[in-house]
Amino acid sequence: MNHARWRRCVAVLIAVSVTPFIFPARSASAAPAPGSVLLATPAVLPSELSSLATGKRISYATTSVSGASLNATGLVLTPKTGKTGKTVAWGHGTTGLADQCSPSLNQNVFWPEARAAIAALLAKGWTVAAPDYPGLGTPSAHPYLIGQSEARSLIDAVKAARSLDSSLSTQYAIDGHSQGGQGALFAGEIAPAYDGNLVLKGVASIAPVSNAGDFAPLVPGTPGQGYLVMGLYGLQAQDPSVNAMALLANPAKLRTPVLTSGCLNEILSTYQNLTATQLLVNGVLPASVLAKLVHYVNPGQVAPSAPILLIQGMNDDAVPWPFTAELNGQLTAYGTQPVQFELLQNADHDQAVFQTTTLVADWIAARFT
Repeated sequence: MNHARWRRCVAVLIAVSVTPFIFPARSASAAPAPGSVLLATPAVLPSELSSLATGKRISYATTSVSGASLNATGLVLTPKTGKTGKTVAWGHGTTGLADQCSPSLNQNVFWPEARAAIAALLAKGWTVAAPDYPGLGTPSAHPYLIGQSEARSLIDAVKAARSLDSSLSTQYAIDGHSQGGQGALFAGEIAPAYDGNLVLKGVASIAPVSNAGDFAPLVPGTPGQGYLVMGLYGLQAQDPSVNAMALLANPAKLRTPVLTSGCLNEILSTYQNLTATQLLVNGVLPASVLAKLVHYVNPGQVAPSAPILLIQGMNDDAVPWPFTAELNGQLTAYGTQPVQFELLQNADHDQAVFQTTTLVADWIAARFT
């Protein structure tokens, strides 16, 4: 796992908006179309981005995996100069499960690598739609690592950006890291059936979560097992038949308050020193739960619909590179879209983003032309 990130302790919450958006309940018949903007307020952007763009924090309509209407939040960043009319959705890496872990609301979890990636996109003149993902910034639970949930919120964030700015074209691309890299790949899979009149030109995915059936059993007893705890609660948010608390051993159960009081760094540090049997009952995941993780978490189960740029650092402890290499083979085997795989010898989980901001922006620019 990324030790530098674990040590990046959060001292205070820096609010981009004073309070979360609050909406009255509505009937199913009154559900707005996915991508409809429900509220938009001016956003205070991180210093790295404020000179490049103006920002709005939005609440917009999206859908759950089952198609139910949901509210989601996020940012729309419009370049101050050189706007081209194209849109790129940015999928952020893991921040946590609680509302205070929304990047649009809390700049402490608007990770430095995300700022660098977005800055490179804005420099190309592209509007950037950056969702928080469902359940972050809204009352519902966050279905962490449920790929189709992330995918829908990414696509609907692009629709929301176009609702705010009628000059934006139908062409868009998606760029994402870690959890967002996984969501970006899922978005590329569902786009033809979900994005309406939008035209997806390419998907850039950096260190995406994949191959959960092989990966998840290796996590208990390692410093990154807080990710697995979040994954179980994300699965529970999607499938109520999964009882995350019943899967955890007693020492891990005692630590669950951090899931609502903290964000990624606090969660990882809280769980990192447990043994496998202190984390999970009997130290392993039941086969039935592992099968559900595979179903909901693994990209590459259907053919991609757009070209893919897949990036992975070889020094990555959060997403070990052999899993992404395996994913590359799975995506390439479909033969439906070109897949460019970039394996970085001297990059960890976050460095893979920093080292490729120009590569990604240039690759997306080539797809747009």
